[in-house]
Amino acid sequence: MTRTRAAHEVAAGGVVVHTSGGQPHYLLIRDGSKSWGFPKGHIEPGESPDDAARREVGEETGLSSLVVRGEIDTIDWFFRFRGRLVHKVCSYYLMESDSAETSPQTAEGITECQWLPYDDARTLLTHANARRVLDKAQSMVAPSG
Repeated sequence: MTRTRAAHEVAAGGVVVHTSGGQPHYLLIRDGSKSWGFPKGHIEPGESPDDAARREVGEETGLSSLVVRGEIDTIDWFFRFRGRLVHKVCSYYLMESDSAETSPQTAEGITECQWLPYDDARTLLTHANARRVLDKAQSMVAPSG
């Protein structure tokens, strides 16, 4: 029996919040596989995870005025890419944007950006681990009590 060794990828991304009508709205992107999630990407050599998250969110959404408010969580998952097993680990950061004007990075397969209130964003997210990240972000934005 042979074991398949997974390639390891490290990434960072952001859950971006923008206040509209006094309510927090969260930015979701739709990728080339038609999944709804958060912008993310690889960490470059010498780059800190939060800087990578800010850069990747900016590249994928066109947002430039991003303020990192803190780390939300790190999640990981396995997937196959070109026949190879990949283990991806991604750190997500809560970010604020004073602008709601986005420009999806179509060259990277980002087909759409949407700002949504928490409940709608949670419903639209494709993956359960992304919903858990959103839940933690919401608790940071609107702490109970």
